[in-house]
Amino acid sequence: MGSILSLVGSSGKTSEHYEFSHNSSHKRQKTFSNFSDESPRLIPCLPDELSIQILARLPRVYYFNLRLVSQKWKATIMSHELFQLRRKLGLTEEWLYVLTKVQEDKLTWHALDPLSRKWQRLPTVPRIVDAEESIKGSSGLWLWNKVGQSNRVAEVLRSWLGQKNTLDQMPLGGCAIGAVNGCLYMLGGFSRGSTMKCVWGYDPILNRWSEMTSMTTGRAYCKTGILNNKLYVVGGVSCDQGGFSPLQSAEVFDPRTGTWSEVPSMPFSSTQVPLGAFWSDMLKPIATGMTPYNGRLCVPQSLYLWPFFVDAGGEIYDPETNSWAEMPTGMGQGWPARQAGTKLSVVVDDELYAIDLSNSLDSGMIKVYDQNEDAWKVVIGKVPIHDLSESESPYLLAGFHGKIHVITKDANHNIAIMQADLRDNLHSPPLGSIPLSGDNLDENSASQVDSETVVWKVIASKNFGPAELVSCQVIDT
Repeated sequence: MGSILSLVGSSGKTSEHYEFSHNSSHKRQKTFSNFSDESPRLIPCLPDELSIQILARLPRVYYFNLRLVSQKWKATIMSHELFQLRRKLGLTEEWLYVLTKVQEDKLTWHALDPLSRKWQRLPTVPRIVDAEESIKGSSGLWLWNKVGQSNRVAEVLRSWLGQKNTLDQMPLGGCAIGAVNGCLYMLGGFSRGSTMKCVWGYDPILNRWSEMTSMTTGRAYCKTGILNNKLYVVGGVSCDQGGFSPLQSAEVFDPRTGTWSEVPSMPFSSTQVPLGAFWSDMLKPIATGMTPYNGRLCVPQSLYLWPFFVDAGGEIYDPETNSWAEMPTGMGQGWPARQAGTKLSVVVDDELYAIDLSNSLDSGMIKVYDQNEDAWKVVIGKVPIHDLSESESPYLLAGFHGKIHVITKDANHNIAIMQADLRDNLHSPPLGSIPLSGDNLDENSASQVDSETVVWKVIASKNFGPAELVSCQVIDT
């Protein structure tokens, strides 16, 4: 066993990036001919029960090489029973999955193990349209051509909503991303002239994509959130009489049963946005984000009518009562937007955080929501973000290992994962006590307090060439 682990350890040091490929797996498997299926046991002289206990305690980053030892090892490494044991032992690992795009038609998922700082490339994203949409004339068109929650959403929607002559010029894609029950999901999107219902799921244990049960409604640019191990989908846009219109409908996917169920449609309360009768009829609400917080789904909203955009508070869904309620005024009006139509947020240690660019191209602020005061407050006064104004998604936000992480490109155009370390040993008051709108906050004071309480460090980076950021998810397996 020691020789095997030594071999795995040495091979792991030769490259910081692995590619999951079935062809390469067959080629590399010959290297381990000494460990063929001739042995009836995983490890000679040890019962398989003990061998599995040993395998469960190894870092997951080694599993890709270990599954090449033999067919029996491969079956064991790729078994859900092994990962159930890891979960029972409290040995699950949070990995970051980053979706990138090169040009307009090449999407690639990359998985990062933050502990070893090693990257692994996932199998190619399926490029198959839904069969129902193929009948409508969509066959031969790629579904994932322009995918993700990019900050061009507002620009795209302004151009499409209410326009009847844009079907032929419309780009493809616009699917949503989610993660639940240890699997990654890509949902819906555009195919020329149609919004899609199809859903694809990636299982990191089996290392493959599978077609899942389709949604009940075709939608693109919808928002996703996880509650009680279920995947909720809200809003987006749909095809409507030769044009596209915002959706307020919602549905939920249960991965245990593989079924979708309807959820009450997302309402819209105009009390936070006083509008005349004319504008109330013309402007349509659309979800611009969704984050699970305190056991409920928080959905900020905006109002759209080409070419107008208005921030419009939001709604909160409670699964216990299966009902919606208006978002508190301070929460809705103060929710920072990355750009019109997109609002990024993340929950870390039960605290809701969002990033605010503050009209700057090379820095930003991290804000935390104070539920008691119904206000957003600055918790990190400066986030080092480079001027990437030409990028669709210049940065992403993630939370894992109990810390806030910003994914962006550095000055050399490497994709960098930056971690915010808050120094708890200092006696200075936390930045969370400083309201964003307060007169006591300026660039100098924020930077001064930041230098004392926050340390940004790059925990991993990788040069993916011209690839642009699209989305990210954290999966604990």
